[in-house]
Amino acid sequence: MLEAHPGLEIEKVHVKDLVKEGQPFFEMTNPFITFLPTYLEGGNGVDNGDVEILTTDVADFIAYGDNASKCLGVVGSGNRNFNNQYCLTAKQYCQRFGFPMLADFEMRGMLGDIKKVAAIVEDLYHL
Repeated sequence: MLEAHPGLEIEKVHVKDLVKEGQPFFEMTNPFITFLPTYLEGGNGVDNGDVEILTTDVADFIAYGDNASKCLGVVGSGNRNFNNQYCLTAKQYCQRFGFPMLADFEMRGMLGDIKKVAAIVEDLYHL
């Protein structure tokens, strides 16, 4: 995608690094997309719940100020071996914050997943 749009700047915010470095959250000034892995423990995600681990700071960042209204949606990743828990964190964020699930991919994704997500990003940002 970057090759097709020379000069395009992409701002990345690594929430984990903000927290690790003790930096305060801030309000995003532009619309953004959240990429969210699924890390859960306990339960099956349907009948007896689940506990989100490792990504709760992302939810706190989205909830900060007006960030949720600027989020265009979520791209979730997960492991299909976990059945109903596949991309469950992303689905739960969509319910909680009211934005769409833009795409999902398994594990680290494949070339086809990258192309699919790139097309979605290009469409959302009218590139």
